[in-house]
Amino acid sequence: MFAGHFGLAAGVKAKSPETPLWALMLGTQLLDVVFVPLLLTGAETMVSQDGNGNGYGEMIIHADYSHSLLGALLISLVAGLLSRRLWGARAGRVMAAVVFSHWLLDLLVHRTDLPLLPGNFGHLPLLGLGLWKVEWLSVGAELALLAVGFAMYARSVMRDAMGGRRKAALAAGAVIGSLLVFSLLTDVLGLF
Repeated sequence: MFAGHFGLAAGVKAKSPETPLWALMLGTQLLDVVFVPLLLTGAETMVSQDGNGNGYGEMIIHADYSHSLLGALLISLVAGLLSRRLWGARAGRVMAAVVFSHWLLDLLVHRTDLPLLPGNFGHLPLLGLGLWKVEWLSVGAELALLAVGFAMYARSVMRDAMGGRRKAALAAGAVIGSLLVFSLLTDVLGLF
């Protein structure tokens, strides 16, 4: 679930205008941002579940630090505290929740590859409800998150923005939304 995270950020922006949209977008992907250097160093890995490719939802992700429940809570806490200092107490709470929403959405789609503790300490059971196994349902959920999030964002822009600023915000939202739908389609079709 890549595109769906961004839909959630757009929807949250409609309800939390004090938090910058760029920060919410980054926040929804912060666990993956932390994952990238860990992947590059080999601390975390991705492997094809059947050796036949890396299409939509086909990878087993061993993100034992960035995507562990405790790791996600710690990353959310740090992001929330930083946001609190920058934009106020409400923005801090919102940002912490947005960052943690990544783990909750991943819990829905991932196979059982999400550990409770960093490094899968104690070899506790791994979590994941495996929605990726039912591709049409997973894609539908992502599209729904995108549609609802961007509809909420557009409605708030129409209500709050004035004149040229309204048009610019709606145009930017339309471009971002289109790019996210395109990224979802290329992911599903295995084009890139």
